[in-house]
Amino acid sequence: MGTPGADGLSEAVGVLREWQYDGAPMQLHPGDLGWFWRFSAEATAAAVRTWSRDGRILAIGLLDGPELLRLTTAPDARRDEELARQLADDVTEPERGVLGAGTASVEVPRSALVHDLLVEGGWDAGEPWTPLRRDLTEPVQDPGVRIEVIGPERAHVRTAVQRASFDGSTFTDEHWHAMAAGLPYADARCLVAHDDLGNAVAAVTVWSAGPGKPGLVEPMGVHRNHRGHGYGRAITVAAAAALQELGSSSAVVYTPSANVGAVATYRSAGFQRRQEMRDLCRAA
Repeated sequence: MGTPGADGLSEAVGVLREWQYDGAPMQLHPGDLGWFWRFSAEATAAAVRTWSRDGRILAIGLLDGPELLRLTTAPDARRDEELARQLADDVTEPERGVLGAGTASVEVPRSALVHDLLVEGGWDAGEPWTPLRRDLTEPVQDPGVRIEVIGPERAHVRTAVQRASFDGSTFTDEHWHAMAAGLPYADARCLVAHDDLGNAVAAVTVWSAGPGKPGLVEPMGVHRNHRGHGYGRAITVAAAAALQELGSSSAVVYTPSANVGAVATYRSAGFQRRQEMRDLCRAA
């Protein structure tokens, strides 16, 4: 196990790109690192863990907060017993420097052997999340509203909609510029939808993993003063179109199953529900 350092993030991002494919379980995506990058490259590097054998990275984790590890493995290493046991030990034992003692959660594909080992070790299923996917091999319809692609000079518009969409959001202009300077953002776009009066009403960031691979929608939000008018559907359709232009084969997203409004919005934009997923949780 290692921590890449800011100068080693490019390898982790590149490996995560390689691991994305249509039909894969919902898993850590290079866009997840890209969104975290808003806190700086150094903070992102400090939050990343890699597990390697003979110079090859076999697993990558992102500490998305002190109590949540988002973990995935190379597709051909999902059932690798040596790797799985190492991962389980490193995740479970606080002295290994991954998760601290007490309450903790791990997001990992159910098909991975480490998932089975954690369950055997007493980790329980958490709240359900709903993954959704939209195929991008067919044309994407017009969103029906004006869509702006945000550049550096308009970052303040994007960040303002984010803060108005999510209670407690701390997304600032400085955060946007840090994110946009990150490696994953070279294949990403920030979009803002405007109503007929020119108000910024919804926003989204999309992340490509490269041509022919699934792209990620993270995050999407509708301004609290402009909900109930279809702007969530419009910006999500625009997100799909942007990923299609970037060469993505599909668009993927996931949201808490309890957020029925979000699930309905994605479905109205042509996304199909996939099997629910649950984090594994350890009580204090």
